[in-house]
Amino acid sequence: MSEQSRRPHKPGKPYRRPQKDPVRMLAFEALRAVDERDAYANLVLPPLLRRAREKEGPDKFDGRDAALATELVYGTLRWQGTYDAVIAACVDRPLREVDPPVLDVLSLGAHQLLGTRIPTHAAVSASVDLARVVLGDGRAKFVNAVLRKIAAHDLDGWLERVAPPYDDDPEDHLAVVHSHPRWVVSALWDSLGGGRAGIEDLLEADNERPEVTLVARPGRATTEELLREEAAVAGRWSPYAVRLSEGGEPGAVDAVREGRAGVQDEGSQLVALALASAPVEGRDKVWLDGCAGPGGKAALLAALAAERGAVLLASEKQPHRAGLVAKALHGNPGPYQVIAADGTRPPWRPGMFDRVLMDVPCTGLGALRRRPEARWRRRPEDLEGFAPLQRALLRTALESVRVGGVVGYATCSPHLAETRAVVDDVLKQYGDAADLIDARPLLEGVPALGEGPDVQLWPHLHGTDAMYLALIRRVA
Repeated sequence: MSEQSRRPHKPGKPYRRPQKDPVRMLAFEALRAVDERDAYANLVLPPLLRRAREKEGPDKFDGRDAALATELVYGTLRWQGTYDAVIAACVDRPLREVDPPVLDVLSLGAHQLLGTRIPTHAAVSASVDLARVVLGDGRAKFVNAVLRKIAAHDLDGWLERVAPPYDDDPEDHLAVVHSHPRWVVSALWDSLGGGRAGIEDLLEADNERPEVTLVARPGRATTEELLREEAAVAGRWSPYAVRLSEGGEPGAVDAVREGRAGVQDEGSQLVALALASAPVEGRDKVWLDGCAGPGGKAALLAALAAERGAVLLASEKQPHRAGLVAKALHGNPGPYQVIAADGTRPPWRPGMFDRVLMDVPCTGLGALRRRPEARWRRRPEDLEGFAPLQRALLRTALESVRVGGVVGYATCSPHLAETRAVVDDVLKQYGDAADLIDARPLLEGVPALGEGPDVQLWPHLHGTDAMYLALIRRVA
C-alpha cells in the first residue's frame, strides 16, 4: 500500500491526490541544481526545457509553458533577497534552519504571489501541490501556512514592512527593495558615484529580463540577414548587433545554428570593436585574445582581423573552453589559431603582437541581469582571489604587445577593485613605457561614457552588461 493511500483523511471528504505540475516541477529542479551544484540557470535551464518539449503526453511543454518556467526560475533567483526577507517575517525560525528544498518551494510560491499576475488561490494551490509531491504532506502544510501569510500583502506592502527606511540605512534599504546583497549595492554605488537616482536605476535594470542580442560575424553573416528573422530589430550601438525581442529564439536562427552568427551582448561587441579600431603605429598583422573563452569576442576579432589581412591567436587556459573558442571561430574567413595556454606563463615571445585583448576573469557583477544567482554566490573576499590574476594577465598583455601596439584590458565587472585599481597599479610599474588611450571616441555614438580615458558601460544607461574597457599603448 502506498504512503498516499495510507494517509488518513476526514470521513466523507475524499483525499485529493496532488497534481504533478510539469512547469513548476521543472522550475524546482532548476533551482535545486543552482543551489546544490552551484550551477548557472542559463546553463541548466535550456536542456531541461528541451527535454520537456520532446516529451510525449500531458507533460509535454508548449511555448507558454516554457515561458512560465523560465520566468519562475529567473524571477525567483533575481528576487531571492527580497523574498528571503518576506519569508523570514512569516516563519518562526531563522531561515538557515529551513531546509533548502522547502525554501525553494516557498520562494517559487512567493514569486508567483508577489512578482507575477498568477491569481492568489492558483499560486498557493500550485505551490502546495508541488510541496506535497517533492517534500511530502507534512512539510506541505508548513508551505501552505507560510504562503497564506505572504498572500496577505502585495510586494509594496511587504517592502514597507521588511525594508528599513532609506534615511536610516540607505544601503540596506536598497538591498532589500532591489534584491541585491548589501556589499554589492555599496560597490556599485561607489563605481557609479552620484546620488540615489542613479543607483536605483542600475539596480532596477539588473532585475529586468535582458534581451537576446546576436552578432553577425563579418564575412560570414550580415545584420541584414539577421533582421529578416521574426522579432529582430537593429542593435543600439554595434553595427554587427541585432536584438531579438521577447520570445525570439536564437536557436531558431539559421546563421546562429551554422556558427555564422552568435549570441553576444552588445557591450562585449563594443569592447572588441574599440580594440580593433584603436590606432596603432606601424604594422597591424598579428592580434592576440589572451583570455578567449568561450569565444564570442575572439570570433568577432578574428573576423575583423581577416578583413585587414591580419591573423588572430586565441589563447584560453582551460582546454574545454579552448574547444568552445575553436567552435566559435570555425569557418572564419581568414587564418587564425586557437591554443590552450596559461596567460600568466605565455608560450609566445614578448612583443609579438600588434593588438592584445585581455578580458580577465572577474566576479561577473556586470552581468547580473543574465546570471542573477551570481549576486548571491559571490562574496567580497572573491575580489582578493581575482586581484593577483587580473594584474598578472594585464602585465602579460603589456609584455606581449610590441612598442606602438595597443592592449585592451576588459572585464565584465564595474567594481573599482577589478577595473581602475588594476590598471592604475600595473601602469605604475611601467612608468613612461605605457600610456592610456582615450577609449571614448572609439565607441562612436555611445553616450554617457564618463570622463575617460577608460570606459564603463552600464545596463541602465546603455542596455548592455556593465563592461569595462581600458586601452593602453605600449610606447617604450
